[in-house]
Amino acid sequence: MVDDTTAPVGYRKTTPRVGLTDTTSTYTALLAQVRTAGLLGRRTGWYWGLVAVLTALLVATGTAFAVLGGSWWQLVVAGVLGLLFTQFAFLSHEAAHRQVFASHDWNDRAARYVGTFLTGISYAWWMNKHTRHHANPNTVGKDPDISFDAISFRAEDARSRTGFLHVLVRVQGWAFFPMLLVEGANLHWQSIRTYTGRGAVKHRWAEGSVFAGRFVLYVGAVFWVLPIGIAFAFLGVQLAVFGFCMGIAFAPNHKGMPIIEAGRRVDFLSRQVLTSRDISGGRWVEFFMGGLNHQVEHHLFPSMARPNLRAARDLVRRYCDEQGVPYTETTLVHSYVIVVRYLNEVGLAASDPFACPVVEQFRAP
Repeated sequence: MVDDTTAPVGYRKTTPRVGLTDTTSTYTALLAQVRTAGLLGRRTGWYWGLVAVLTALLVATGTAFAVLGGSWWQLVVAGVLGLLFTQFAFLSHEAAHRQVFASHDWNDRAARYVGTFLTGISYAWWMNKHTRHHANPNTVGKDPDISFDAISFRAEDARSRTGFLHVLVRVQGWAFFPMLLVEGANLHWQSIRTYTGRGAVKHRWAEGSVFAGRFVLYVGAVFWVLPIGIAFAFLGVQLAVFGFCMGIAFAPNHKGMPIIEAGRRVDFLSRQVLTSRDISGGRWVEFFMGGLNHQVEHHLFPSMARPNLRAARDLVRRYCDEQGVPYTETTLVHSYVIVVRYLNEVGLAASDPFACPVVEQFRAP
């Protein structure tokens, strides 16, 4: 077994460096190499070019929406909008990480207002969740992405399910991708809860007003132009495509990678590399995933511009080999196979209180 971690499907057994020694020096040395290679510099021109292309496509899609009127071909437009909103969500994510502009204020405003208006996702909610994830990926009790939810990522959670969730968890690997079709609606719902809840929310009224304005303008236009039946179908398709595309871009990154138990001390380099998975496939995969295919590099250098992540990959991989830290990379399709298999194996623990198939598979002989 990996020392105090849950091993993923297809992962080779290793022992991450733990304890108080050597917790920063190895990462500092890697950071120095990356900085010397000039990979921490901004690529603002590249991002402006991407914004121009996406904006042109958005205008063309809006024009098609106006021209088609009450036609069922509008469902194609809805699908295209789902794809474009996903790409704008990636840009908002990068601005939130300070990857786009040198100015903190420009990044913040682009992510907070432009991102919220175009994607319908609360920046405040996203930052609260995503910041905790980056600080402690796949760490029990600290990473909200593996917290107790509709999907169980740990055998302990799977065994605690009751009722319908007890049935669902046993086939959760097969159900995972179909469930992503409602993730778009869930993201909007989480945003609404953030703005209407009682907890403290930075820029609640300013950001919430942008979110509400987006809802009124967008939904109002859909029901103004389209017959009511087509309008509902349009929104359903757009949300389904948006949620599915977001989910399949984020799913391969950490699911099925080692889970670090609560209280375990693991150095920064090992924690970020061992719990992350890179996806091979070139520039089309990079565009499709918004640069998140370079997940190891993104976690090590969260403010690194997307075009530089590709260049950092070889440097990081070579350094990890030198340090004895396993670097995981696979194809996109194989990553989905791993995710489905891992979730199903965790779910099987719900029917056997004495053994977890994932643990048994990787128990040392």
